[in-house]
Amino acid sequence: MASSNGPLFKRSFFIFIIISLLHCSPTMCQGTILDSAFTFRAGLVKTGNALNIISRRTGYNFTYDSHLINQENKVVLSFINVRLTAVLDSILENDSLNYSVIDKYIIISKVLPPVVSKVDSPQPEVTDYISGVIVDDETTEPLPFAAISLKNRARGTVTNETGEFGLKIPGECLADTLSVSYLGFVRREIPVKQALGNIFTIRMKREFISIPEIIIKTQVPQEIIYKSISAIPKNYGNTPVMLTGFYREGVMKKEELQVYSEAVLQIYKSSYTSSLLNDQIKVYKSRKVENTTSRDTLTIRLKAGLNTCLELDGIKNLFDFLSRENMAEYLYRISDIVSSDDEAAFVIDFEQREGIDLPRYRGSVYINTDDYAIVKADFELHPKYIRQMKDSFITSSSRGFSTWPVTVKYSVSYRKFNGRYYLSHVRGDLLFTSKQKKKLFSTQFSVFFELAITGVNTTNVSRFDREELAPVHSIFSETINDYDANFWGDQDFLKPEDNLIQALKNVKVKLFEFPGNQN
Repeated sequence: MASSNGPLFKRSFFIFIIISLLHCSPTMCQGTILDSAFTFRAGLVKTGNALNIISRRTGYNFTYDSHLINQENKVVLSFINVRLTAVLDSILENDSLNYSVIDKYIIISKVLPPVVSKVDSPQPEVTDYISGVIVDDETTEPLPFAAISLKNRARGTVTNETGEFGLKIPGECLADTLSVSYLGFVRREIPVKQALGNIFTIRMKREFISIPEIIIKTQVPQEIIYKSISAIPKNYGNTPVMLTGFYREGVMKKEELQVYSEAVLQIYKSSYTSSLLNDQIKVYKSRKVENTTSRDTLTIRLKAGLNTCLELDGIKNLFDFLSRENMAEYLYRISDIVSSDDEAAFVIDFEQREGIDLPRYRGSVYINTDDYAIVKADFELHPKYIRQMKDSFITSSSRGFSTWPVTVKYSVSYRKFNGRYYLSHVRGDLLFTSKQKKKLFSTQFSVFFELAITGVNTTNVSRFDREELAPVHSIFSETINDYDANFWGDQDFLKPEDNLIQALKNVKVKLFEFPGNQN
């Protein structure tokens, strides 16, 4: 059972960022490349190959819903001095498609029917849905925990481990812009109206910042960290805020799901400065799946996962590796400077020094080069010493079994919105091995927990009444057996990975249904 007990563990129980409340303006260039004339002499080719040829010729990449275009369809790419719009109309053989250009991308989307409304009869609020997958443009590898948000609203989500996302769009946000960001990549923006009704594969381009090595070498990482700590009041605010978040946790025994829980939360986040008040959690909705029987001789339970997510806010509960009193136990070096939204961030790697026997962390922290805000931290307990931390994770071991941690990894990120940084995403992945005495083989358990902030409210923020508070050990005490497709209503949630969907199917639970992706 994972626990946050133990002085060292409590200080460093942290994780990676998530939601996105970004703001940036897209460069719209309608009527330029689409109106330009081109000559192609490729002859009979597959549609996917035709689009690749056009990309190489024009320098523009395509973003489109794979359901709209059959990439294996054979088309003729032979045109002499023909407008690109007409070329696309011909090879895609679909007159209900719309083309638009943003930066170096051509977005292909389906034309939505006009909305007809009667002035004399008010229409009910309609929530639309945008989904897709975020990938590296060069490798096509999915980008986990990429931030997706509405540019002008404090509303967003993150991708799951396989790069997939889903975001619900209220009616009043249809004129907004979808913003996608990932550390080290150029931020992308797509108008919401063009993203509706499509399941986009959004390709992100790496952004290399050319910084002379001498500039990195002259920077002292500890001094950068000191500046980041001093800048906390300015960067993270001195007033409380109300966060809305989606939380999930699960335990897998080998490939078999044992426990899965999820909830929509409200979090009262107290001021980052001069506050003696603790953070609070209220559960709005929750549900839980149990898949254990009397035949299971050993089960693992995650203890205090929600409380751990609060502890992992390493700006409020300073990360062990950023604490001045612990710096002598770590080695630091600036390994890179990467893009962070429209700015840049130092990448500071850290690892415990040789001769320090107590378990410490190793990983990387990302610090904005301009305002010195900590935007992300990825770290793990040092594998060399991790078994010493057994008592910090295992509160009770089943008789006849020995259980110990193998890997403990965390990721925590923050996002900037309207000049202030907010907790965005927290993720923990823990791997345990258990062995029964006198038995030859051992069993592995994987445990994960994740918090994605989906909304931020800074007005009329007040603490919860005592009776509203969620007890950290009984938040998911009620098992829900009946799952309906509309369980979450208009609340945002993280799209489950394929392996999790399959695991839930194996226990005969219909947990999720997504528009355009029935499982």
